[in-house]
Amino acid sequence: MTAEPTPPTRRRLPVLSVRARIILVITLVAGLGMVVVGAAVYLEERGRILRQVDDLLGANLDAARFLVEQGDADTGTWASTESALAAVVQRAAPDDNTGVMGLVAGEPRLVPGVPLDVDLRDAPGFVAHVNEVTATGSPYIGTYAEDGVAWRFLATPIGVSVEGSAVTGSGEDAVFVIAYDLNAELAEIDAAARVWIIASTITLIVIGAVAALVTGRLLRPLRQMRETAERVSAQSLSERLPVSGRDDVSELARTMNDMLDRLDQALESQRRLLSDVGHELKTPITIVRGYLEVVDPDSPADVRETRDLAVDELERMGRLVQDLAAAAALHGPAPVKPVPLDAADLMRQIARKAEGIAGAEVGVGGFAEVVAVLDPARVTQAVLQLAQNAVTHGGGRLVLSSRRVGDELEISVRDFGPGVPDDEKSAVFDRFHRGAASAERAGSGLGLNIVQVIARAHGGRARVEDAAGGGALFVMTFPVADTAAPRLIVPPRPPLPAWAASAGGADGRQPTEPERPGAGVSA
Repeated sequence: MTAEPTPPTRRRLPVLSVRARIILVITLVAGLGMVVVGAAVYLEERGRILRQVDDLLGANLDAARFLVEQGDADTGTWASTESALAAVVQRAAPDDNTGVMGLVAGEPRLVPGVPLDVDLRDAPGFVAHVNEVTATGSPYIGTYAEDGVAWRFLATPIGVSVEGSAVTGSGEDAVFVIAYDLNAELAEIDAAARVWIIASTITLIVIGAVAALVTGRLLRPLRQMRETAERVSAQSLSERLPVSGRDDVSELARTMNDMLDRLDQALESQRRLLSDVGHELKTPITIVRGYLEVVDPDSPADVRETRDLAVDELERMGRLVQDLAAAAALHGPAPVKPVPLDAADLMRQIARKAEGIAGAEVGVGGFAEVVAVLDPARVTQAVLQLAQNAVTHGGGRLVLSSRRVGDELEISVRDFGPGVPDDEKSAVFDRFHRGAASAERAGSGLGLNIVQVIARAHGGRARVEDAAGGGALFVMTFPVADTAAPRLIVPPRPPLPAWAASAGGADGRQPTEPERPGAGVSA
């Protein structure tokens, strides 16, 4: 049995750090800019030199024509074509990197009396080339790049008439030649180009060093963020980034610190939740287990009593799990779906639904006729939770009302119970909080916390106050829509109870004073 071949491992390219990439990009961009600028300057200077050479050749052509036309200084005429050529060659003003010669009958016979930088006789094929291009008798300006040289030259035939007027190409065959060594002319800018290359290299090194220094200082907070993130764990969230300066990086450090604060709060809230859930579930589990351990299986009465107790405790745990699920749903990405609606119409519906709570004696106060941006299902859930709380802890009598205060809508539920002690008002909306007076009553301790979460999800808040005349007043605030908005399309309203319909509630409005027998709650 042959072993399966192992797949070849792909070679991973080395990873460059952000700092190295920034330095590399800065250096490359600077180098590219220098190359572009240097090339542009070099090409422009090279073109300028070549144009200058052509201009000088043209000036020599004009000077040669002028000398031939003027004739000899003594006689005003030239004795021969060769004498005219000799005068042109002798009076030529050669520049650096130039050479001059005169051809008679196709052979070089005349040269200046002073040594020149270029000897035009050094290129064996140059004379033949000149004879070829001047065979038509016209002046010629061109380039000769053979025999290891690169010359830009002027070749113009010289001729005189018997009367002394110059006629190019007539008379004895003579040619005036002047040439510039292009390699020598361009060598000057080549030397400058070498200096530029050296200076650019030094400049790029300096740019890279400065970029390394600057990026190191600028990216130091990012490096600290990475190191801090590596140290941060669920057991250690106390690490914070140092903030210095007022630039974008310092703002990022502040944002990271805020994020770590939120993570710390979230993990602390999670730990408290797990601790609270464990505490809440521990008691019923302990009770059920204790009774099951001592139950007498031979006693039907003992078995029935233990079963009833176990079912009751399981129901309590079931309610706790349901409340936890409801609270978790309110912490999701979209806990509420607010829409513009008629707040007064919504409160009337909630009042009808609250009448269905066992033991509830519902009264209504004034309802603010405003348009608010609310999630009707969540607001209904919160108000009914407060109503259930009033039944459980306040004796059952409650009053629903709402009013507008500035840019906010306040929805309140008043009960007529013992109220909330001052030292518990700040903690009454905490998760699993149960006051001393409610320790013996059923409940998970999540109801008021759900109310607070719903209010905050709308951009509002929840609070509790002492009601005038006794009892507690629970208030939720919500934003009010100032712009015109469509009224809420509500489902069919629940039917009125029989006692309310017989008491004159046929107009669909809840009477302020409940007229049920035994109900005397005033608004």
